[in-house]
Amino acid sequence: DTLIVWSEAENYDLALSFQEKAGCDEIWEKICQVQGKDPSVDITQDLVDESEEERFDDMSSPGLELPSCELSRLEEIAELVASSLPSPLRREKLALALENEGYIKKLLEIFHVCEDLENIEGLHHLYEIIKGIFLLNRTALFEVMFSEECIMDVIGCLEYDPSLSQSRKHREFLTKTAKFKEVIPISDPELKQKIHQTYRVQYIQDMVLPTPSVFEENMLSTLHSFIFFNKVEIVGMLQEDEKFLTDLFAQLTDEATDEEKRQELVNFLKEFCAFSQTLQPQNRDAFFKTLSNMGILPALEVILGMDDAQVRSAATDIFSYLVEYNPSMVREFVMQEAQQNDDDILLINLIIEHMICDTDPELGGAVLLMGLLRTLVDPENMLATANKTEKTEFLGFFYKHCMHVLTAPLLANTTEDKPSKGALRFKRKIIGLKDEFYNRYIMKSFLFEPVVKAFLNNGSRYNLMNSAIIEMFEFIRVEDIKSLTAHVIENYWKALEDVDYVQTFKGLKLRFEQQRERQDNPKLDSMRSILRNHRYRRDARTLEDEEEMWFNTDEDDMEDGEAVVPPSDKPKNDEDIMDPISKFMERKKLKESRQSPSFKLSFSSGTKSNLTSQSSASNLPGSPGSPGSPGSPGSPGSVSKSTSQMAAITTK
Repeated sequence: DTLIVWSEAENYDLALSFQEKAGCDEIWEKICQVQGKDPSVDITQDLVDESEEERFDDMSSPGLELPSCELSRLEEIAELVASSLPSPLRREKLALALENEGYIKKLLEIFHVCEDLENIEGLHHLYEIIKGIFLLNRTALFEVMFSEECIMDVIGCLEYDPSLSQSRKHREFLTKTAKFKEVIPISDPELKQKIHQTYRVQYIQDMVLPTPSVFEENMLSTLHSFIFFNKVEIVGMLQEDEKFLTDLFAQLTDEATDEEKRQELVNFLKEFCAFSQTLQPQNRDAFFKTLSNMGILPALEVILGMDDAQVRSAATDIFSYLVEYNPSMVREFVMQEAQQNDDDILLINLIIEHMICDTDPELGGAVLLMGLLRTLVDPENMLATANKTEKTEFLGFFYKHCMHVLTAPLLANTTEDKPSKGALRFKRKIIGLKDEFYNRYIMKSFLFEPVVKAFLNNGSRYNLMNSAIIEMFEFIRVEDIKSLTAHVIENYWKALEDVDYVQTFKGLKLRFEQQRERQDNPKLDSMRSILRNHRYRRDARTLEDEEEMWFNTDEDDMEDGEAVVPPSDKPKNDEDIMDPISKFMERKKLKESRQSPSFKLSFSSGTKSNLTSQSSASNLPGSPGSPGSPGSPGSPGSVSKSTSQMAAITTK
């Protein structure tokens, strides 16, 4: 009464499902009205694929007469079923005949006789008959076959596949091996019976029936639908059982619950959530709202804090269902709990810790958790209402309570004199974002100084470090990142100008000069603010006013007590240009004695700076005496002869 089924092309069946009979009847009437058919009949299919002989037979005999259900006629019955499957009309007539005469129960009685007599030939015929009845794709027949009194006998018939030398033991598995566990006692007998039925039918579909051929695949669509609607009913009945859910969550969070019991409870909840994926959107909303009201998020917080890895893994899967369904609900919870709990036990921080500490070599769990975390902090799926902006509130909360947990591995990487892993690769990723927020911070903190230092310290060695640093500056040049180009040239040109075995730095200088020309040209003055404030964004999202103010406000004091001045706001002489490196070296002076090789940058107004190193000037990057350095053949970029005359070289 709630399904409209139709076929498109050959052997391709579709179904339209309705929650109420009234809605199904209304749509059915409209369909029949358009097709010019009588809505009072159940079947309006036009039969265009019947042969003339079949049509004549069908006109002359309105029904299909089945042979009497006897052991001696099983072969005849099997042939009749097989011959009816290719024709939609004959399938329909066969299904009606089987329904009207109670034929299936009679066949199952013969099955018991055949088993008692060990009549293998008869059992093989019954296998073919029952398999054929499945392919009739008829709900009314399934309801008989999957009833409590018939389903095990139906499975028994399907144990005797003629293509196998030995029969299968499906009934033995279902009755002795597979055990039904009630993690929480179910008082409703109808619900319990529905769960048993669904498990067995799912077993028939997955394990008992042979893999359907291409032609048979769509002839089992009603079987899929039967399982689907059973799951919908089970979720609905459990959802309405308030005592059941209350007991479930109480035992989940009770410290007295033993580990094995808790694992069963978590696995049940995981399967419960998986069933919910079959619900229609409005029903799924009600389902997750019920779980939220019952306290699923606080329960997950408790479970994720436990030592049992299997329990935590199942809890992570449950958490993923919640995040995918409604990330805003999760955000609201974690912001509320922050008012009562320490940062260490916040749900989102537990997720971050499990992501960081994943012991799986393949990082399967970490990748899943990373995706969930990315969904939670993605501003694109955050809500904005008249009273509040989720983006402002949650991101503010995240930076205050969670960012220190997320960045802990990065900070731990810098506790020694030098990073233990690839800091340069990390910075290259940040520059690759082409985001002016990050660029401002890089310039404000002079974070190119250690890169330039590493480049010069690397000397004449042509290695991965050399290539990686050059590639970083080349990316800035090719992508024309104006702010970083100006910053590099204004602060580090004197240290890099003599590197000419690649054209990267000279190309950067050219970009910088072209940019200055455009800024100094009065005709382009109106474009100046656009160039200065242009944002390289990954998408078209609009920034909040408060974010704009925060990022545009310079901090009053730097680490050395100097205010930050945008590089293009005033002309600089040589001393101004080299001042940041000089100050950087002063700040690092005490650490220099522990680093090898060490260097200084010596410079004076009007002279070129040069590297002070344990190596001679002739072994600078790109010098003629640096074997294997990248550049043109023969002379891979030589250092200016005047350099050694104008620079002081000292050795520690």
